[in-house]
Amino acid sequence: MARKIRVGILFGGRSAEHEVSLQSAKNIIDAIDSKKYEVVLIGIDKKGRWHLSEGSRLLLPAVESGLPELPDKGENLALVPGKQEDQLVAFSGQQKLGRLDVMFPVLHGPFGEDGTVQGLLKLANIAFVGAGVLGSAVGMDKEVMKRLLRDAGIPIGRFITVNRYSSKEISFEDARGELGLPLFVKPANLGSSVGIHKVTERAAFERAVRDAFNYDNKILIEEFIMGREIECSVLGNENPIASVPGEILPRHEFYSYEAKYLDENGAVLEIPAKLPQATSERIRQLAIKTFSTLCCEGMARVDFFLRNGEEIIVNEINTIPGFTRISMYPKLWEATGISYSELIDRLIQLAIERFEREKRLKTDRA
Repeated sequence: MARKIRVGILFGGRSAEHEVSLQSAKNIIDAIDSKKYEVVLIGIDKKGRWHLSEGSRLLLPAVESGLPELPDKGENLALVPGKQEDQLVAFSGQQKLGRLDVMFPVLHGPFGEDGTVQGLLKLANIAFVGAGVLGSAVGMDKEVMKRLLRDAGIPIGRFITVNRYSSKEISFEDARGELGLPLFVKPANLGSSVGIHKVTERAAFERAVRDAFNYDNKILIEEFIMGREIECSVLGNENPIASVPGEILPRHEFYSYEAKYLDENGAVLEIPAKLPQATSERIRQLAIKTFSTLCCEGMARVDFFLRNGEEIIVNEINTIPGFTRISMYPKLWEATGISYSELIDRLIQLAIERFEREKRLKTDRA
């Protein structure tokens, strides 16, 4: 009998999306093929400490939010760069973890989706699912992402970038004059609609700017685009493929954090989206072009606006999209013909293939 592939599921983290990460991890753990994979559960608490988690105690429902929470107990771990075996070390020394074949990071937002963990895993010589260091960092920083897309001729919405040190230089009147009303204020490096505000007047604008700066030192002010919200999933390395597009029909004012994760009735997901075949195909091709332009690998979800039924505008890319049971990324692949379990399998195989390809590259002049 073939040896099972040891997969580390890495979840939690220090970002504002900690609880969402736990929910995504729980769904992956429930769906992964236990006959093929041996799962090692590694939770990162909100202080950044790594824990070896026990499945029986994992992801207990939190009373207040309705989302899971990570118990603050469990074996503390360290990751040792440069080792070929036993890269994960338990502080107590009482448990030998052995080698992980691949890590599956399910860390949404900063300190997980932004290239930081990806760089650590590369140093530790561990294969990992999803985009590499560059693609992760570019996908997380919405300003850099938009500039690269714009330079590649990919249509995006109008935006203004404001840094903390220059925040007094932008006024509500300036933003309104350049972008119109309403407009959106958001942190440049975050996801899952955390810290995002839709504003129409000065007082709300000033509150939104203050709140966005709680999450990042750089924020974006974006034009409001009246259009349908379309999403498309991408899968692959050198030759990525795109899913059928789906549509978000929010029941909240916009597709907020609460609509995505706390309110099961917060939005209707139309999968596949009701689109002309030609429009659907254009969205799929633009999703692949966006994925490749931003140096992504493995997986990503590309979000669009469809204005006036014709104009396709890229909103953003998510390199570690949600895997909760109401998340679009796996649902779009299910509608395309790839089941949840098969999707996890493909992502792991893509990670191993990339790792083996990169191992063949020379790192010195010998």
